[in-house]
Amino acid sequence: MDYKRILTIQDISCVGQCSLTVALPILSACGHETAIIPSAVLSTHTMGFTDFTVRDLSEDIPKIAAHWGKEGIDFSAVYTGYLGSTEQIDYVIDIMNNLMTEDGVKIVDPAMADGGKLYPAFDMEYVEAMKRLVAMADITMPNITEAAFLTGMDYRETYDETYINELVARLHELGAKKVVLTGVSYDAETTGILCSDGTETTYYRHELLPHSCHGTGDVCASAFVGAYMAGKSLYESAKISGDYTLACIKNTMDDKDHWYGVKFEPLLGDLAQAVRA
Repeated sequence: MDYKRILTIQDISCVGQCSLTVALPILSACGHETAIIPSAVLSTHTMGFTDFTVRDLSEDIPKIAAHWGKEGIDFSAVYTGYLGSTEQIDYVIDIMNNLMTEDGVKIVDPAMADGGKLYPAFDMEYVEAMKRLVAMADITMPNITEAAFLTGMDYRETYDETYINELVARLHELGAKKVVLTGVSYDAETTGILCSDGTETTYYRHELLPHSCHGTGDVCASAFVGAYMAGKSLYESAKISGDYTLACIKNTMDDKDHWYGVKFEPLLGDLAQAVRA
């Protein structure tokens, strides 16, 4: 496995096991040098905590990128998560255009919506900006809500394979070269991850637990990126990330005091072993 330098750009919640506090240890455990740009710093994440602090770091992003450019620093992959504004999306596009190796991989998790709704900070102007970023992506990793907003299709809570295939086809039409669609459930007992490279479609189905945890989307996306950049195929990466996320939820669900995230750290060794297998 080649030693690669990956840049991940997303916010950092100092407590809460999501975004950068998940991405950095997971990518590192997968064997990659991991660089970061925090898009904002929060005392905690925003789900379940009150009176949290937030500091936007937008103005620092181009300064960091300019310094790296002068130093000749580049990246084998750029992986984006939650971005707080259209301005930050523009900065990311500039970084992807100027600070990547010739064969660098652009990976976009368009973290902006769930459950049929945009997150409170976002509007349709943000969706239009995210479309430009997804159009550049070698891999985009939306959930079904995000895919619906990106493609202009109606969001459905219940659906069939025809609906999912249309979502994926429209994401390809938008420009995404490879699509990894998460949270695809065709029945009440299972869920899964659908992967498409524009020619072949695969689907990894696994158990659906009656329990949800904050940050699992970040865990899944980061594990996928870690596995894929280690040389695994789309399907293998989906299986590794799905299995790891499921195991993290199971490792947490009996601990009522740990409501704010998943206890992913004790299982990092298992993830590293799966990536290297």
